[in-house]
Amino acid sequence: MFSYRICQDQAILNKLLTPGYIPTLAEKQAAEDCFVAGTLKCTDVTGQTCGYSPDCQPGQPCYRNDWFTCKAFSDTKCQGVDNAAKGSCFTSIAGGFTVSKKIKIPNYTSDHTLLSLRWNSFQTGQIYNTCADIAIKGSGGSNPTTTLRTTTKVSTAASTGTATCVPQATVSVTFNERVTTTYGQTVKIAGSISALGNWTPASAPALSASQYTASNPLWTYTVNLAAGTTFQYKFVKVDSSGTVIWEADPNRSYTVPSGCATAVTVDGSWR
Repeated sequence: MFSYRICQDQAILNKLLTPGYIPTLAEKQAAEDCFVAGTLKCTDVTGQTCGYSPDCQPGQPCYRNDWFTCKAFSDTKCQGVDNAAKGSCFTSIAGGFTVSKKIKIPNYTSDHTLLSLRWNSFQTGQIYNTCADIAIKGSGGSNPTTTLRTTTKVSTAASTGTATCVPQATVSVTFNERVTTTYGQTVKIAGSISALGNWTPASAPALSASQYTASNPLWTYTVNLAAGTTFQYKFVKVDSSGTVIWEADPNRSYTVPSGCATAVTVDGSWR
């Protein structure tokens, strides 16, 4: 998913646009907050098709149509580039596919402002930002009327510009599960692969309660898994007597990212 943003706070922009000036972390955060507030939504353009993210489900934060979305990661049109296998969705240099969208520019005047492009990766917890210095000549009216067609090259791998991406063979996967337990109970993760006990609670790894508090009942477990591994799993509570309590259906499912990420986190709550 990606979005275009404009910050209308000229005092912040002037610092970012000053050659040789290195913004402080606080100034960078102020700029990002300003860009978030100035998101140029897909839904602002009348008649433009704004689909929901095909890789997300209703209720998830990523399931939204105000940002722009690309093809699903499993889309058969992802042909692969740089001699990668068809359907692999991997590129080591600037590849991917071209996306053209329209955005509505706010009606104000600025000789120098920044049009920001933010790209959120699907497979990995990575975000890429780039921007262009543009001029805006407003009409003086109260409604934003200018529409700009933008074209960007979108890559489905962790790559920007000509930077290389080194695919990882294994990925450190951390499962964070929030579940309230009673004294003597243990939380385990049982799943369809041997690393998760092949659905056998006795063989399933136990989560750690080292960060557990009454206000944040967090259980965690980290395991190294082969990139691309797909599996199903559930969390279970095990009483001191050995009684096993499974969480409700359906099974959870996960695919370990195939890309540059060395570590990912999967958050969840007991159900």
